[in-house]
Amino acid sequence: MPKIELTPTMRQALRASAHGLHPVVTIAGNGLTPNVLAELERSLQAHEIIKVRVQGVEREEREALLADICDRLDAAPVQRIGNILVVWRPRREEKAPEKKAPAPPNPATAKSAAAFASAARRAALAKAVAEHKRDERPRKNSPRSQPQRSRTSSRGGR
Repeated sequence: MPKIELTPTMRQALRASAHGLHPVVTIAGNGLTPNVLAELERSLQAHEIIKVRVQGVEREEREALLADICDRLDAAPVQRIGNILVVWRPRREEKAPEKKAPAPPNPATAKSAAAFASAARRAALAKAVAEHKRDERPRKNSPRSQPQRSRTSSRGGR
């Protein structure tokens, strides 16, 4: 893939979008190891634009490191401020996994689902019948059948 060239307008827009980001990868004493490169690859695929913190490296070495990262990952350098490098690469197309033919339904699962639905209908019907019977019973303690009590206390008139 050819090296990505950014126009000044694109670079300005990418700087603005990277302003609020935190560094996702830190490169320290071991340098650019395969594990660091793999993490940079994953981060670029997920976010497209990332910040990388470099520790313990002089200015010239940081420039070379930024160029090396961009060459290895086919990315574009956006900005370098102090120990922070900003790198951008458009998201790559992922290979779609082969779609498998849908498996036929498991007869045991289908049978148990049908049995569950049938049991749920029976339980709902039994509950409805019980509520209907409860509503039909004469109420002995209904508020209308009891005499009204007076609002004054029977203890002494207070």
